[in-house]
Amino acid sequence: MTGQTHRPHLRFGSDQDPDQDPGASTPYARYVRLAELHALQQPRSAEPAEYAFIVTTQVMELLFDLLERDWAAARTALRADDLDTALAALRRGQHTQDVLVGSWDLLAAMTPAEFNSFRPVLGEASGFQSSAFLRLEFLLGNRSEGLLEMYRDSPAEYDALFAALRTPSLYAEALAVLARRGLAIPAAPVTARHRHDEVVEAAWRAVYTDPALADLVRLGEALLDTAERVTRWRQRHYSAVKRTMGAKPGTGGSSGLSWLKQSADQDVFPELWTVRNDL
Repeated sequence: MTGQTHRPHLRFGSDQDPDQDPGASTPYARYVRLAELHALQQPRSAEPAEYAFIVTTQVMELLFDLLERDWAAARTALRADDLDTALAALRRGQHTQDVLVGSWDLLAAMTPAEFNSFRPVLGEASGFQSSAFLRLEFLLGNRSEGLLEMYRDSPAEYDALFAALRTPSLYAEALAVLARRGLAIPAAPVTARHRHDEVVEAAWRAVYTDPALADLVRLGEALLDTAERVTRWRQRHYSAVKRTMGAKPGTGGSSGLSWLKQSADQDVFPELWTVRNDL
């Protein structure tokens, strides 16, 4: 014990950073771009709940980007048969998913009156139009080329989604691992939405019952952990919308609640769920 007290630096001279603009804030503020970050919230109404709505959706968009990076990393690792790296990336993504699910708590208590007071300023804006979220859906295997049509006037987003649609999904790469281990996996168009397949279910049944394939059980369970969190997200989305706006049509023209309910009832990686009927 030296008895020394360490104090944080309280002054940051521009001579320490030749690229610092005169009058710039702390190194922390510059690193995370605080000025720009806190300037992004621009409510268009006097309703206080709109600010919470904007902040929450912006946080979700950042988390979508983080999750995409982890799922893409897992996909790349699976392509290289590197299960340990893939599982680590999936675990990181699951932590992000947990935060995403919990983020609905910020909007769950919004009353219909509060939402209706600023809904007109949204116009046709809808979370359904999030290209980051759509890339996540494509990564999961929930693919529809028709959805790209809404980005025809946004070349950068369109090109990114076009590329994502033509890159094998996370689940497709997991099934490719099973194929390389000698299991029968049917060929499927890369751009097609994954549907439940009895042959794929039989392959997972072999994984869970054949001792020679026991190492792949870790992959199946990690994917199921991810899938379960996707369902939780969808269910929280559905319940938040049901509480806030009921069965009104969505701002982007969707059917709103009925579309969300259908989505919440759709299992991700379906064979990992149905194979449990026989285990």
